[in-house]
Amino acid sequence: MEHTDPLASTGGQEQMEPAPLKSNRKQALVITSFGTSVPEARISITAVEEVLTAAAQGYICVRAYTSPTIRRILKSRGENVPSLTEALEYLAAEDVQQVVVQPTHLLYGYEYDKLKAEAEAIADRFATLTVGRPLLSDNEDIQCFARNLSQDHPVEDGAVTIFMGHGTEHFANAAYPALQTALHLLNRKDLFVGTVEGWPGLDDILRQLEPSRKIYLLPLMLVAGDHARNDMAGDWKSRLENAGHTVICSFTGMGQLSWVQEMYRERLVKLL
Repeated sequence: MEHTDPLASTGGQEQMEPAPLKSNRKQALVITSFGTSVPEARISITAVEEVLTAAAQGYICVRAYTSPTIRRILKSRGENVPSLTEALEYLAAEDVQQVVVQPTHLLYGYEYDKLKAEAEAIADRFATLTVGRPLLSDNEDIQCFARNLSQDHPVEDGAVTIFMGHGTEHFANAAYPALQTALHLLNRKDLFVGTVEGWPGLDDILRQLEPSRKIYLLPLMLVAGDHARNDMAGDWKSRLENAGHTVICSFTGMGQLSWVQEMYRERLVKLL
């Protein structure tokens, strides 16, 4: 992804006073992700960024990460990725007039709420500032997502597939059981949705499994980062194996799937 954003520096020195933009463009797209500290997992973010950048022809494209912890870890490795506020302050100082913030978040939740509040706090410095929707933001999104999951994972005798999401105490967690319902309405009783920190959890899934199943375990997250490597391939895999199942883990983040990228692209083009 080619950014004109010098804040997203990968050099060994901190670069917090960016050089002026080599452009007279007054429109910008800020692609905003939670971020990841797992280098090999970052491909899921950059894949979405590349699709969104291609859709925003003529726009200055800027990367921002919302997680202070991730930014701090990356900074210790010599890479400075700005927060959303830093990215917006930079664009305002460069007299950019129109800004679109497109999150790569999966659903409305506390992280999305904080992102929206950050954007609104600086919105008066632009002629327009628009914040896009997360991936699963309404019933149509959930049904589309379920259909694509069903197509990606054909029925296999004796096997089930479990998707592990993050989960949240936010009411937006309802997207997960809604997705489970959508899959069942497609007659896919072999596809299960669970969460690490929300509902349904792994216990809810275990009670529904027949003995000695072959289980495909996949992340229901943009990035297959720490949760996929520790919770999914660690705790969840162990508990499923202890229950007598054979488990095969996948480390493909949702951001690597072309239809997920297209869902993000479609919501962005409506804002441009």
